[in-house]
Amino acid sequence: HPHYTRPAVFRDMEVPDVLLSGHHANVAAWRREQSLLRTLQRRPELLEQVELSKKEREWLRRLMADRETGKAQK
Repeated sequence: HPHYTRPAVFRDMEVPDVLLSGHHANVAAWRREQSLLRTLQRRPELLEQVELSKKEREWLRRLMADRETGKAQK
């Protein structure tokens, strides 16, 4: 997942609000989603080897469907 440090805004890039919230469960969920997203983008074959929750599998399915829809529109 992406890593952020101070300041909260650097070169017009902002740290996501969830990371500033201090809510550890939400931060952990965001990091997991970002990790899955990066894996999907860079090494999708690795996702077949990972144990995913039902929620994560559905989230990835929607992301892949959105990617395919975006490709079809271009």
